[in-house]
Amino acid sequence: MKIVDLLKKESIDLNGTVSDKKETIEKMVSLMAAGGNITDVERYKEGVFLREEEGTTGIGEGIAIPHAKTDAVAKPGLAAMVVKDGVDYDSLDGEPVHLIFLIAAPNTEDNVHLEVLSRLSMLLMDDDFRANLQSAESVEEFLGYIDAAEKAKFPDEAEQEEKREEKPAEKTGYQILAVTACPTGIAHTYMAAESLENKAKEMGYTIKVETNGSGGDKNVLTAEEIAACDCIIIAADKDVRMARFDGKPVIMTKVANGISKAEELITKAMSGEVPVYHNKGGEEASISSEGESLGRKIYKSLMNGVSHMLPFVIGGGILIALSFLVDAGNAGTDTFGNGTPLAHFLNTVGNTSFGMMFPVLAGYIAMAIGDRPALMPGIVGGLLAKAGTSIFLPEEKWISSGFFGALIAGFVAGYLMLLIKKLLEKLPKALEGTKPVLLYPFFGILAMGAIMIFLVNPPVGAFNTWLYNGLAGMGESSKVLLGALLGGMMSIDFGGPFNKAAYVFGTAAIGSGQFDIMAAVMIGGMTPPIGIALATTFFKSRFTKSEQQTSITNYIMGLSFITEGAIPFAASDPLRIIPPCVVGSAVAGALSMAFGCGSRAPHGGIFVVGIMEHAPMFLMALVIGSIITMAGIVLLKKPLTDQTK
Repeated sequence: MKIVDLLKKESIDLNGTVSDKKETIEKMVSLMAAGGNITDVERYKEGVFLREEEGTTGIGEGIAIPHAKTDAVAKPGLAAMVVKDGVDYDSLDGEPVHLIFLIAAPNTEDNVHLEVLSRLSMLLMDDDFRANLQSAESVEEFLGYIDAAEKAKFPDEAEQEEKREEKPAEKTGYQILAVTACPTGIAHTYMAAESLENKAKEMGYTIKVETNGSGGDKNVLTAEEIAACDCIIIAADKDVRMARFDGKPVIMTKVANGISKAEELITKAMSGEVPVYHNKGGEEASISSEGESLGRKIYKSLMNGVSHMLPFVIGGGILIALSFLVDAGNAGTDTFGNGTPLAHFLNTVGNTSFGMMFPVLAGYIAMAIGDRPALMPGIVGGLLAKAGTSIFLPEEKWISSGFFGALIAGFVAGYLMLLIKKLLEKLPKALEGTKPVLLYPFFGILAMGAIMIFLVNPPVGAFNTWLYNGLAGMGESSKVLLGALLGGMMSIDFGGPFNKAAYVFGTAAIGSGQFDIMAAVMIGGMTPPIGIALATTFFKSRFTKSEQQTSITNYIMGLSFITEGAIPFAASDPLRIIPPCVVGSAVAGALSMAFGCGSRAPHGGIFVVGIMEHAPMFLMALVIGSIITMAGIVLLKKPLTDQTK
């Protein structure tokens, strides 16, 4: 990064008159602001003074290079001032300063200020160079000396620049970049990526898609690719690192649109009319929420908590279920699930993991709202919800506020931390460093504890008791209706809010011993892909060749309890696909309840059938629901003509 590229004429003063260090810095900051690099002058100035408190930037030989890396910087920049009479700057050698360069760096991982600082220091070691700068009579002459010195000091750069001027480089890289991410990081993430890739290829554009899946980020976009692309599509329902896209045209949309509206997104991306994204505050962990509805923001915060919670629930839940499977000899006794060393090991580890559900859910909901400082009070709130801590009851009578308490704790902690940050904004600059390590944790825990103990746990714990007793006391017909409702919800939006609400309710029910609810939820999610796979297998005339080729994939996804396999079909023909899927799933859920099926495992599909209660009846309900789904699709969809195949 060349010095002359960072220096603007309006940020250079060759006849500076200042009386002390404080006035010098204030003058330099005003020069920097004149170059348009600063979004908040006062915050930037504060950063520069904080850096000086760590140690003077007067490096000796009449030179000072103050600098600050802060959220208040929109883009890297330099300002320069010559003080011919010199100014006392508290330099390392005690001598007056005649030449000052101020560096402004955005708060990103690039550490631009270190690169510029190193480059400047090397150039300023030359006595003649310093003398030339101090004697320059015009800004153009000043910049000319710097340009000449850079070319002499870094000849390879100059040679490369000459080559570029002689022959402009051909455009390389990808025209479009994309990031796909869904809350669970499973099906939606990869289906959206595949849809965008296929449609871009079909339309003649080059694209690279980064997937933020459950196994980590894959196909990660590089800085070079980002710099070279024309537009970036973010199809995500959870937080994505956004600071790296600063200054590029960015489209932000739901992950479902990446699947069903790929052509529309790619057309818009290449239209040249996409607004440029500007990162605010250097944050790496969130998507800008401008233009988002309140409901959308709440949903994304909730899904951030759910996506981090699910691995604990799924892994721990399956281990608990296995502990009962390997302890069949103690069935019916008080030690069932802990009667053998292996069963005790599986049960202990599984319960430890499963017990992290509430603090992790609350912590990451809070973090999505209030950033990292909110994580800790969110986790504490989740732990208090799990324990049911209350000032009104003795400890032996505490009632856990459970999932609903943790949910409330997450949102309260997030917005509470935003309030605490606002209240502490006016503290003296000397206390700035104490906020994240002392003030935020102390006030966060104090307020969170009071809210949970006095306001949340007592009523929500009572509600949980009422709900548990109500579910336990349900008659056969009521449970069948509940199973139909939950099964149908799993098929309304195939992984969207309704699906996730039913699933989270099912996983929370496991903790209270309502295993039949989880079985109804699981079977409701397995039915749609299997029903669609049956339809494409036995009634090929109603589907295109590409749809027919998805049969095996949908069998696998359905049996694995991945409902999202139905999405491409639902997106292309919603009125003929969604209603049969909802009906089939509702019937399967109702039958699962009627047959008394139960699942201690919160995920796994066919792979955990062996540890289910009344497993044969569960499979029968699954077959019946899938056949009903297939029949409904076949009745609603007409055979394709040659023109529509």
